Amino acid sequence: MAPRTLAGRIASSFVAAVAIGGALHGCATAPSDAEVNAKAATMLKASFKARGQAGLDRLDQDETQKLCSEYANRPLPASVAQKIEQANLASIRYPADGKLVGDWKNGEKIAQEGRGKQFSDDPNGVVGANCYACHQLTPGELSYGTIGPSLHRFGKLRGFTDETRKYAWGKVYNADAYAACSNMPRFGHNAILTEQQIRDVVALLVDPASPVNQ
Repeated sequence: MAPRTLAGRIASSFVAAVAIGGALHGCATAPSDAEVNAKAATMLKASFKARGQAGLDRLDQDETQKLCSEYANRPLPASVAQKIEQANLASIRYPADGKLVGDWKNGEKIAQEGRGKQFSDDPNGVVGANCYACHQLTPGELSYGTIGPSLHRFGKLRGFTDETRKYAWGKVYNADAYAACSNMPRFGHNAILTEQQIRDVVALLVDPASPVNQ
């Protein structure tokens, strides 16, 4: 989630298209990545309008997203991955009251909810995590994605400890702290979920009574 911004993905596609076009037509020199990225960003910012829950901030890349875009089509060097993970680990903010776990029943609703951050969504409406799009969680759910690992029995396998709860919070808050250029959204870092919503999702993962741990 960090997933690259729309600008980054389109810019990467432009670079590939220009390179192919140059090879096919015998062009002398293709534009540099920086030139293509700048043109793509200018075009997008001129074309996109803020609407619903989708603001123009989605077109701006932070340092993590820029690096992940830069290495989108080639191996990520270990030194760059370490830089990304360290920066994002430092960005994680834990609740001031120290409470990491909320209500797993609300966490299940958030995991099932796919609305949020789209131009068609009410600015004051619900935002979900859409966890089942990428993960298996509860054994009773028949439809789930496999982009991410199965989270069934997450707490039971790792132990119902403070360390597990802290890790779960950090992973939901900012997945790039643990896996550079993760496909998982940075739910807390990018203010997709509220602090209470993160507590509830963490509860879904670590509460012994949660269906995830049955």
